[in-house]
Amino acid sequence: MDARSLRGIAHPLRMRILELLRLDGPDTATGLGRRLGENTGTVSWHLRHLADHGFIEEETGRGTRRERWWRAVRVSHNLNTTEFREDPDARGALSVYVHEIVQQHFNRVIGYLTEDWDADWRNAGTLTQVHDLRLAPDQLAALNAELMTVIDRHRESAQVSRQAPDADAGTTDARPVIIQLQSFPRRDRQERPGPDRGDR
Repeated sequence: MDARSLRGIAHPLRMRILELLRLDGPDTATGLGRRLGENTGTVSWHLRHLADHGFIEEETGRGTRRERWWRAVRVSHNLNTTEFREDPDARGALSVYVHEIVQQHFNRVIGYLTEDWDADWRNAGTLTQVHDLRLAPDQLAALNAELMTVIDRHRESAQVSRQAPDADAGTTDARPVIIQLQSFPRRDRQERPGPDRGDR
């Protein structure tokens, strides 16, 4: 994303709207407003804003002149945060965007933990933290690339299964799955500012 796109998406309500369209598919301003507890007019304004910046598009051939359907654009929007940290015009938008992304990830985890899943699904999901790695930047980048390769392989396999002639959507136990990969460096103990409470 460039600075203009970043400023276009960096709004809490716009990011929630885009999240719903990505996760649950097309919807109208009325439907989104009902789900989000927002006024339809307000949602419509934000939908047009998202469309102007290329994040969503109208689903043609569906709806009426008064009720338009919108869908998320099927492209990846990659954000290199280092490009904007020194840009005073984009710094505020970057802060909002990153905060909302982290909040969305947190809310999805909380939703999973508080929902009532049967044993098979509960045992299949995982919340894992690995903390005994020490990697150089190129090693961390390679790890992330390898993880994405594994995800892509499973995505392709799932698509093939759905397109199989004998596939029956009514009998499959497949569900939408959220994968949240969070891998980032952590400062060593002696590098962190402030008193180390662990020594007291």
